[in-house]
Amino acid sequence: MIAIAIVAVLLVVGLPAYSDYQERARVYQASVDIAMLNSQIRAYIVDNREPPDDLAAVSAASKLDPWGRPYAYLNLHDKGAKGKARKNKKLTPINSDFDLYSVGKDAGSLPPLTAPISRDDVVMANDGRFVGLASTYEP
Repeated sequence: MIAIAIVAVLLVVGLPAYSDYQERARVYQASVDIAMLNSQIRAYIVDNREPPDDLAAVSAASKLDPWGRPYAYLNLHDKGAKGKARKNKKLTPINSDFDLYSVGKDAGSLPPLTAPISRDDVVMANDGRFVGLASTYEP
């Protein structure tokens, strides 16, 4: 009976810590993936003088984030992209050529990074000089 109580206490303490660890690992993996995709897209821009229309152009259309969803990509030079760019707290776009991000754990996202649903997104900002959680981005 004492052994069961000890195991129960360890589970109550250990499971939330393990869950936090898993989430940090997913955010880290998404950050690494986004940095790699950014490099591939930048190489495409050097060769073609404009961002690709989609991730298929850099052979990454089927790449999934650690939560099992495709990475979001938006060519900011497309006419249909107007108003859809990711924005900082001053509602200024955070990138100039393209947006690349994961919608994160909750699978929801809005263009402003300050929106509660966007805080868990893993984003690229400042044209690749920042990659991380939207909640930690400071312009």
